[in-house]
Amino acid sequence: MEKSIQGVVDIGDKPVVKREATATGILQLNQDSADAIREGSVKKGDVIEASTIAAIQAVKDTPRIIPHCHPIPLEGCKVDWAWEENKLRCTVTVSAHYKTGIEMEALTGVSAGLLCALDMVKSFEKNESGQYPETRISDIIISNKYKSDSAV
Repeated sequence: MEKSIQGVVDIGDKPVVKREATATGILQLNQDSADAIREGSVKKGDVIEASTIAAIQAVKDTPRIIPHCHPIPLEGCKVDWAWEENKLRCTVTVSAHYKTGIEMEALTGVSAGLLCALDMVKSFEKNESGQYPETRISDIIISNKYKSDSAV
């Protein structure tokens, strides 16, 4: 049986257009973790600051993480954080002028940002059995995608 595997999709004939994508996701934490982040008492440092850096690095490294993604000349990356009770929401918006979308970069940024935040507070999240019964990363979605109709 022969099998042909598609490599990187050829985008050579596609026009360069303005593109923007926003993704968001949630990290559900227990009260102790949420309080430690809000109070700045996490031993590993400032959770929001470190997680923002992780999100930005992940956006830039998306083609290394996701095999079919093209390297995109990014023009902007914005990382926002918001509390929803004990849920920490990360929202990443990425922009570029290029031939293909940037949704994967935004999704990868959100995922890495939330993972970094969890890594920094996991000692607060563990129960007496060493498990994480309240901890959830969820609702990671592309909340907005924009593509200009006119080529640059």
